[in-house]
Amino acid sequence: MPKLQGWADLPEDLLHSIVPLLSSFLDILAFAGTCCSWHTAFTSYPSKSTLRALLPPLLIRPNVHVSAPHLPSSRHGLKLHTCQLIDPSNPNISLHCQIPQLILRKQHFVGSSNGQLIYGCHRKYSILDVFTGAEISPPELSSSEDTDIYCGMLTTPLSSVTSPHLLLFAQSNMPCDQFSLFDWPVGSNSWTELQLGKTQIEQIVDFNGQFIAMDGDDRLYVLHLAPRLRIQDLETICCPFMLTSCWLVACGDMLLMVGDEFSLIQKHDIAVGAYHLDMSSKPARWVEMRKLENYALYLGDDTRTQPFSCINRGRWGGRSNCLYRASHNQTWTLQGLLLCSLGTATMSSRPYGCTRACSIDGELSHCYAMTC
Repeated sequence: MPKLQGWADLPEDLLHSIVPLLSSFLDILAFAGTCCSWHTAFTSYPSKSTLRALLPPLLIRPNVHVSAPHLPSSRHGLKLHTCQLIDPSNPNISLHCQIPQLILRKQHFVGSSNGQLIYGCHRKYSILDVFTGAEISPPELSSSEDTDIYCGMLTTPLSSVTSPHLLLFAQSNMPCDQFSLFDWPVGSNSWTELQLGKTQIEQIVDFNGQFIAMDGDDRLYVLHLAPRLRIQDLETICCPFMLTSCWLVACGDMLLMVGDEFSLIQKHDIAVGAYHLDMSSKPARWVEMRKLENYALYLGDDTRTQPFSCINRGRWGGRSNCLYRASHNQTWTLQGLLLCSLGTATMSSRPYGCTRACSIDGELSHCYAMTC
């Protein structure tokens, strides 16, 4: 048996057993930066999706400028804006990242998913990692001038073994209110377009290997990328309660619909409702939830941002059975979720973190990113 010379010689399977014990983003940085062999072990760790469910997302505040004279002021000829970055598990640690000023001021934000910012204008769109500065530019869209891209997402992380796809959803004004989906397999040379007619898809989540889409009327569909791009109706009994600002959230083995209970919204209190989709019945039906047990949810105030569910909040001092939601007025609001029937728990404001804001025609919209 070869003799171990030091920390760098630890076997990969032993290092893999350490990774799920890491309790914060800073722990991950320290682990991956120890040496080349540890970095390789983290890169090859097979269950990063599980790790993402154990840690809170990193939060960025582009509207809060941070002085960082040791960092470059420009990259590839573009001036950089240094933003405040917060790790909820270490809120007192000073962190930051950089975003090109051009993106914040003049580009259209269309989505945030799998740790990447999706932005662009007209027919040119890009994928940006705001932590490393890495940028990917797909081919130009072959859309008409009257086509507006209103949201986008990445199907999987760029480092995933499964080939990621960039999906952009568009609305064409001529003819009136016609919608379509553009699909770009990352690294390919062309887009595929799927005409959706009057169906306006607003959200897509990856749930147990399937992509579930929801339109503006809360109808559900299954999106198929292969062997050809298509959507299929997911027959569902309508949710029995009126929700506003709805999100689809993959939470463990549950698909949730979360939103404000319309009939219970008060001037100072917000009641939160949550339902999970029971797919064992035909058609599938929404079932009210009373508790999330050890889970907590993270939502932005914009459905174009990827929602998160995290388990075992005690790892870093957070709270379970709660919903953390970004807002324009406050850094975080913490909301008890369905502690009583029909979500009579109320909002409890608490400055626990902050949000990542990106430009939409010059206005700030909140979102947040996961980097694992």
